[in-house]
Amino acid sequence: MSSILEQIVEKTREDLSRRKREVTFRDLESLEQYEKTRLGFADALRGEEISIIAEVKKASPSKGVIREDFDPLKIAAGYLDGGASAISVLTDVPFFQGDLKYLNEISKEVPIPLLRKDFIVEPYQVKEARAYGADAVLLIATVTSGSQLEELLHASREFGLDALVECYSLEEVEMLNWSLVGLFGVNNRDLNTFEVDLHRGVELLNLSPEKTVRVSESGLSSPKDLLLLHRNGIQAALIGEYFMRQPSPEDAVKRLLDGYRGLLETEDAQAG
Repeated sequence: MSSILEQIVEKTREDLSRRKREVTFRDLESLEQYEKTRLGFADALRGEEISIIAEVKKASPSKGVIREDFDPLKIAAGYLDGGASAISVLTDVPFFQGDLKYLNEISKEVPIPLLRKDFIVEPYQVKEARAYGADAVLLIATVTSGSQLEELLHASREFGLDALVECYSLEEVEMLNWSLVGLFGVNNRDLNTFEVDLHRGVELLNLSPEKTVRVSESGLSSPKDLLLLHRNGIQAALIGEYFMRQPSPEDAVKRLLDGYRGLLETEDAQAG
């Protein structure tokens, strides 16, 4: 695990201890979003075309503040109008300037599936995600070890949430229990060099069973990127920073999808 990830996980555990004292595991069931009917996150990504998971993200440890005029609800509503199939919401506070309240607010207003994106290390956080309106959680193989990941996958099923399992390396992929993993993501960014290699990500994604819903993450910004994913049997792209840097995230989603569909039509016409 890289040093920045170690710092994030350490801080996550500290903050989690405080939250568990303030709201107990059982008390989470009394929060207003706990009984909300869940939307199928994985189901929303299955289709003939690439689906976009658009991310609500203010900052990152490596880039600092990405978007100054940050209105999470407005951004999420724009993503919906732009054609996103699902939305990822950063809830990590100290490193990404996210918040669980953003997830809660968006869940009340935006009728497409929501992913809680955070550094989840305990079942409490999975139940917490449900209580704040999430339909799915991100589970990062790099920050979980051995049976810990399987425990979190079982917790996701128990609380009625889909789980997107994210890997960075071949070693992590080879350790997965595919009987528990139905939604699989690969981060295209190298944790050590921070370089993006979309082709490496595609190779790792295609090691998963055919029934798996595959998600490409990080460094995606062009219609050609989406076409490459589509041609390699990948169902979805998770895109955050690119959209957050655009004047209108809504228009950026539309342009990206329209450009991808145009390339797809051109390629199909040439093949025919």
